Amino acid sequence: MFDSTPDWATKKADFAIDLGTANTLVVQRSNGVVFEQPSVCCFDDDVDARFELFAAGTAAKQVVGREVKRLRTVRPLRNGVLVDVRATCELLKFAMQPIVGRRRFRRSRVVIGVPTDATQAERRALGRAAYDAGLAEPWLMSEPVLAAIGSGFSIGEARGRMVVDCGAGTTDVIVVSLGGICVSRSMRGGGDAVDAALIQHLHLKRHFHIGQSSGETLKLALSAALSTPGSTCVEVKGLDTRSGLPRVISVDIGELRPIIEKYAAEVAGVVRAVFALTDPDLAMGILEDGITLTGGAALTALVADRIEQETGIFVTATTEPKKAVARGLEVVLG
Repeated sequence: MFDSTPDWATKKADFAIDLGTANTLVVQRSNGVVFEQPSVCCFDDDVDARFELFAAGTAAKQVVGREVKRLRTVRPLRNGVLVDVRATCELLKFAMQPIVGRRRFRRSRVVIGVPTDATQAERRALGRAAYDAGLAEPWLMSEPVLAAIGSGFSIGEARGRMVVDCGAGTTDVIVVSLGGICVSRSMRGGGDAVDAALIQHLHLKRHFHIGQSSGETLKLALSAALSTPGSTCVEVKGLDTRSGLPRVISVDIGELRPIIEKYAAEVAGVVRAVFALTDPDLAMGILEDGITLTGGAALTALVADRIEQETGIFVTATTEPKKAVARGLEVVLG
């Protein structure tokens, strides 16, 4: 169940961290989620010729798209992959130090969730970032397994369970039984890819430019509209590239629907690929219990319907899917 074993493995972890592409959550034993903010850092590149942390978390996300020249915003993870060790280190310190205090910080033992297909190089980079942040060597654990635990599954049973973890950067599909992963497949690209596709569509087809935050807002509004009978359009605020002036436009949901459909089809394709490799006896458990969606993009419109359409198996989203991994981490902490 665990992907790596640090020296302190015989002791209980102090904290657990869900370091996601979109959001970072810190879980403390008996206190649950004690930190939940966006995975964003903002650096000041003009402080004594050094890169100083200007803001992190919610404050940094508010700066995205509004930076002055000397400020630079960074998302430490992209498509579930750690791309900036320095930013990850600063984000971990920002998340942990107010909770544990500077004096006890270096002794803190943590469990951190990672994507199923994370390479050894990616795992080492995460361990390095945690060490540079002052933490003990982290215990790495598969995020989809944590999501399964957080969804209330008894993964130790000899019964197949399928979890589709739809994150901002990756989509993981696993079948678990007897406490381990039997089959898994990952797709790099999740909710963020949908945001980017919506931004690109408006830029190319409507000559209308919107920022990253507006792309996410549009995705949520579009999902709500597609799930609401009678809704026909969504409003978008941005910049008309032909006039160079800010505008509010109305876009028919039928124009944007293919973007969501493409993402839903890709997720369903990964699910079918996992079924093709799953033992029939395990598949019977999934047929009876259904498929569970977790992750921040789990409630994206059309995803559950497309999986049901292609597999003939009912699909449900777990309660508060964005926090499924965090709930699993809380169980692991004991």
